[in-house]
Amino acid sequence: MEITNRTDIFGRRDFIRIGSLGSLGLTLAGALRANARKDISVILVWQSGGCGHQDTFDMKPDAPIEYRGEFKPIPTNVPGIQICEHLPYTAKQADKFTILRSMKSRENNHERAINYLLTGYLPLPTIEFPSMGSVVSKELGPKNGLPPYVAVPNTFPSYGGGFLGADYNPFLAGDANVAGYQVRDLKLPVDVDWSRVNNRRRLVQQMDAKFRAIEASPEFAAMDAFQQRAYELLSSPVAKKAFDVESEDPKLRERYGRTPVGQGCLLARRLVESGVRFVTVAKGWLNYDTHGNNFETMKKVLLPEFDRGFAALLEDLDARGLLATTLVIAMGEFGRTPLVNKAAGRDHHAKAWSIALAGAGIPGGRVLGATDKTATEVTDLPVSPEDLLFTIHTILGIDPAKEYHTPIGRPVKIVNGGKMIKGLLG
Repeated sequence: MEITNRTDIFGRRDFIRIGSLGSLGLTLAGALRANARKDISVILVWQSGGCGHQDTFDMKPDAPIEYRGEFKPIPTNVPGIQICEHLPYTAKQADKFTILRSMKSRENNHERAINYLLTGYLPLPTIEFPSMGSVVSKELGPKNGLPPYVAVPNTFPSYGGGFLGADYNPFLAGDANVAGYQVRDLKLPVDVDWSRVNNRRRLVQQMDAKFRAIEASPEFAAMDAFQQRAYELLSSPVAKKAFDVESEDPKLRERYGRTPVGQGCLLARRLVESGVRFVTVAKGWLNYDTHGNNFETMKKVLLPEFDRGFAALLEDLDARGLLATTLVIAMGEFGRTPLVNKAAGRDHHAKAWSIALAGAGIPGGRVLGATDKTATEVTDLPVSPEDLLFTIHTILGIDPAKEYHTPIGRPVKIVNGGKMIKGLLG
């Protein structure tokens, strides 16, 4: 079964065109109350395809060569914590993030695993659950005239609003690494002024009035919402400034790395700084799916671009005083097999993998959870997708047990159970 959640996802063109703790002494209620006052944003650096934990954050230098692979560990700026030698910039920022080495999942297929990790529900053929970005969009809403949920450069399966509808899908920002980057249709053509836009808008409204009798479907309702948001975005100086990554100091852009991931992380910082609630940054679709030639691909492409972008993002957020109110997550849908295959690759592995979390009250310079000597099984602090999403929503001040209702009236909680990750908040 294919789980897509891509139904009615509107891109940046369509956006315009359619309208023209218990043991920690911290209770769930207390966490919700505390963080509801902080107005926290999220940046999700998505490692699509599943990033190998034993080649990044959970290296096993004493394991046999067929398990540990070719990479060596290096020290970080936190004594006792080591990560991969191909993450030298990230190693210098280890005091700002927590490594969680004990994620585990029940899904080993890409699309199903993504769906599970982003929604907190095992996928079903009868219903599409909303992604956490869409839940944040619904619960927290827009701020400063900006879309609450933005995907950089685009989206892929299970990022959408599911049964909540297209109104909560992400706005697609495009590739910030292209020369002369700007969000398509964000600027008016040079020969069009605002009086003409307003006149056109009034004309559209007059025409729309003739069709109200047939505009009862969710699709029409979503179009109306997107029309209004498109107009607001087009006319917003805040939006123009937020997306203007070209205005950044060239030295800072180089620090992030001139790659889609690096410039995407820089754009994400600008967006949360301006009021966007949830930003995803992804290179593309299944880039980390390294069934063959794993070490060359990771060493030459995937790890260098992630390393510069992720490290610069943490350093930049911290320097601007934004890390305290920005939750940064680096993860993929699962890990890779500890045993290297005959094609010098690693296959899908959902029994154990690592993610990194920073900001929003999460102390840095720590490792939580553990795996066995070959990184095959979790041996301490197992964390499920339900636990992760329960924790994320709680940090944001959103009650994960809140119920929505599907179009047929079925009650559905934001997250299907789960609990706070022990020790994550200190």
